[in-house]
Order: sequence, then structure tokens, then C-alpha cells
Amino acid sequence: MTTSTLASGFLLTDEKDASRYTLHRDGNLVSVLDYRDDGRTIALTRAFTVPTFRGHGYAGVVVEGAVADIIARGDRKIDAVCWYVADWFAAHPEHAGLLRVR
Repeated sequence: MTTSTLASGFLLTDEKDASRYTLHRDGNLVSVLDYRDDGRTIALTRAFTVPTFRGHGYAGVVVEGAVADIIARGDRKIDAVCWYVADWFAAHPEHAGLLRVR
């Protein structure tokens, strides 16, 4: 498990055993990003925000944190399986080089 502290009280954790990134704010779980890692590509499969915390951009924060973590590793491409992740990449074309070419 790898944990990173982000700005504004966010805590991003890569829970490798559960194949997910979790985002906590002020001790509360606010968003989750599930993935599958085959050793070459990380498929980001589902972004989810806890219903009571929706509408605050937390899914974007968890995706951005996961992408930053994957960039720091430097050894994986990303497959944007989840529609939200695909939309995030469309809004951030500077990261398009990370996407696996199908």
C-alpha cells in the first residue's frame, strides 16, 4: 500500500491488494478508482464517489492522483476503460501519451 498526501487535506492510497486507489478527505473515504494491472498496462476500470460526497470534483482528484502515481512509476501505459477516466483524459490532452494505443 502506497500513500500520498495531496493538497487540501486529501490522502491518496494505492491499495495494491484490492487493485484500487482510494481518496480520503479529513478522514472520510470520498472516492475510489478501481484498476487492473497486467504488468505493462493499468486499466482504470471504475471511478466512484461516495454519494454523499458527489458534486465536489473528488473523482477528478482521485484520477489525477492515480495518473501522477503512474507517471512517477514510469513503466506502465494506461487503458481508460471507465467513461469518466476517458473524459478526464480528453480534458487533459497533455497526458495522452500515457494511453495505450488500441
